[in-house]
Amino acid sequence: MRLEEAKIRLNEIINIKLGQLLKEEDMVDIIKNKGKTGQLLEIALGLKNSNTTLDFEDGELKTNKCDKSGNPKETIFITQVSGIIDDLINKRDFHETHLYEKINNILYVPICKDGQPLEWFFKKPTHINLQMDKFRELEKQLEEDYYNICCQLKEHIENGDDGYIHTSNGKFIQIRSKDSKPYHSIYSNIYGKNVSNKNHAFYFKKDFIKYISSLDSNEEDF
Repeated sequence: MRLEEAKIRLNEIINIKLGQLLKEEDMVDIIKNKGKTGQLLEIALGLKNSNTTLDFEDGELKTNKCDKSGNPKETIFITQVSGIIDDLINKRDFHETHLYEKINNILYVPICKDGQPLEWFFKKPTHINLQMDKFRELEKQLEEDYYNICCQLKEHIENGDDGYIHTSNGKFIQIRSKDSKPYHSIYSNIYGKNVSNKNHAFYFKKDFIKYISSLDSNEEDF
């Protein structure tokens, strides 16, 4: 499925409570399992579970918990860094990275989770395409964030007390730990050693969501 097709299908289910869209058995453990709401959205859109890099043929689907006004309550996971750590240390060209592949064309769908799960609903989505002129400044900031984070990681490894990477921030994206026991270390071929005793991941910060909301791209795209 292409992203544009998903946008059309989304218009049919936004602002409709989950209790009207789904069966009660579909919503088992929806509070404990943070990712289940996104999985249910994929089912509603007709997306199939697969091991492909992207959710759509030409982009990514991202969801996030928000209030009724659309204000974000959480950060948004982008991708793990264990397999790309040496690309980050080497400051691989931003536009050639796995990170850019994951963020250059996104359909962001806020999920209002006020009240009980049966009352939750998907809000109007935002399409972020970094190749469009109106997102040019955003692309520049994300590129700047990327290189700043690469420098921070290298600084942590070479000059930190433990030689491990730690939380590294840009304006709109960050890297921080994302793992559960048993932890998974990150090995760097460049340094010939583990550079973390836990896996880490890229995340969009809440400021990113606030920024794209301020662009009023919803009204232009939908």
